[in-house]
Amino acid sequence: MGKPDFTKGDASSRINFIALLNERTRFINAVNGSCSGEGRIVMNNELLTRLDGSPRIPLWLKVAYTAFMAVLIPVYWANYGPTNFLYFCDIALLLTLVGIWKESPLLVSMPAVGIVLPQALWCADFAATAFGGHLAGMTGYMFDEHKSLFLRGLSFFHGWLPFLLIFLVARLGYDRRALKGWTVLAFALCLIAFFLLPPAGAELSDPNLPRNVNYVFGFDDAKPQSWMPANVYLVAWMALLFSVVYVPTHLLLTKLFTPTAHE
Repeated sequence: MGKPDFTKGDASSRINFIALLNERTRFINAVNGSCSGEGRIVMNNELLTRLDGSPRIPLWLKVAYTAFMAVLIPVYWANYGPTNFLYFCDIALLLTLVGIWKESPLLVSMPAVGIVLPQALWCADFAATAFGGHLAGMTGYMFDEHKSLFLRGLSFFHGWLPFLLIFLVARLGYDRRALKGWTVLAFALCLIAFFLLPPAGAELSDPNLPRNVNYVFGFDDAKPQSWMPANVYLVAWMALLFSVVYVPTHLLLTKLFTPTAHE
């Protein structure tokens, strides 16, 4: 006797089947005295979405995001060079592009872990600067009239990307592997920036080319920090990112959103 094919039939019958499967899973877990069976139920919910056949991310959003990236990538490449795409925020953009088309919880969870908190600070700093205040000084370039309004407009992705990532994680679920995945990626980017890319204060033939990528030489691009040895600062910076940014964001996303089964 062949295996039943639950992918056939109308959507309501498939939904009823998965609902019944969830109820039976809960009953078996209760009888066996196991814990909540959360992992099994999450897997069933993912199966329900796949059997229902409807995409979890709207097509219009996928197309709009792709169109934005089709403009941003060549413009940034021409103005800032290819090394600009080694910034955390630009890597997050690229991961999100793949993640929304694959509807991959891991590929949207990783940038969420890495940049939601820093970009929330960016939003606060932009608002403070716009109203004549000063917070961190990280958005001063957005008010630099020597830069084209178009170029500054593209950079406004820093303001909406964290909210998009929260929406995507809410739709797809949070993959807890994201903490490890993003940490490994971010540390690799820091090492590349420290050993291979121009440091803070470097004199370059093109002043628009990135220096001090990912702040591995300090927070001032005009000169490197001087209050500790450069290699010690690098290790301290990476440890700070992990403990103050990535871990708290991971814990918050774990608490707020449904965990996903590993694919």
